[in-house]
Amino acid sequence: MTPSPWSGLLRGVAAGAAGTTALNAVTTLDVAVRGRPTSDAPEQVVAALADRAGVEVTERRLAALAPLAGAATGVGVGAAAGALRAAGLRLPTAVGGPLLGLAAMVASDGPIALLGVSDPRRWTAQDWVTDAVPHLVYGMTTHAALVAALPDPGPPPRAATLLRAAALGAASGSRSTAGAAAVAFTSSRADRGVAGRAGGRGAGVLAGVLSAGEAVADKLPSTPSRTAPPGLLPRAALGAGSAAAVARRDGDDATLAGVVGLGAALGAAVLGVRTRAAAARRFGSDLPGAVAEDVLAALLGWLGARRR
Repeated sequence: MTPSPWSGLLRGVAAGAAGTTALNAVTTLDVAVRGRPTSDAPEQVVAALADRAGVEVTERRLAALAPLAGAATGVGVGAAAGALRAAGLRLPTAVGGPLLGLAAMVASDGPIALLGVSDPRRWTAQDWVTDAVPHLVYGMTTHAALVAALPDPGPPPRAATLLRAAALGAASGSRSTAGAAAVAFTSSRADRGVAGRAGGRGAGVLAGVLSAGEAVADKLPSTPSRTAPPGLLPRAALGAGSAAAVARRDGDDATLAGVVGLGAALGAAVLGVRTRAAAARRFGSDLPGAVAEDVLAALLGWLGARRR
């Protein structure tokens, strides 16, 4: 049975609490072994936030609120990870653990930098190690607790599925309709999920017309930049949706495929702009690069959506 997002969130809270306990234990052990002073950055962050809010906080309350803020950060990251895992995003420990540690590190160090408490750019290598190791322990502990609380309901997506998702995402990042059109051209009404609804002759004709229109509009000087929100957001959504639709159609996990498609769409959109600019400088015209991108988007869409 697939757990609900709320169940995942609650189990993530417990996993985050376990990770926070491990982080605090490692930090305390480091202080005891090296005899270094404890960091007052958490208290300074709370004091800065209170000052901006116009609230007066006594030193005793600062001493109590700082650990609570740290615990809230750890529990919050764990809760988010639990909800994502319940939704189907399952990463191996070698990847998920460090990513959770990095997320907690950003959540902790971000306010320190933004509020001017400390400048991470001036930290020494030892400072970074002192900060990174406990957060890595947090990430590994939290991920292990999540795996125990939310075991995998099935095998992870195959590498081929993720490569196809990346191809569809990149196609959508280059031409927003390329991925969706490829899904429509290669699917039928008998397929599962969105692919089945997008399949059929009518959907294929519509997808072809939209793709042709975009190919023409892409070369007009008045067309806005694809990296602006109106151009980037549809590419991201269609890249994720196309990748997830094909994964579901083929019986694979759609969540991680959608995430890969989203990332590939964003990356291809930005990279495409830079590549087109370089080609325009090389050939003295934007047309050669634009046509090459048309062909590449169509090829990537076909590779990502073709039937196995």
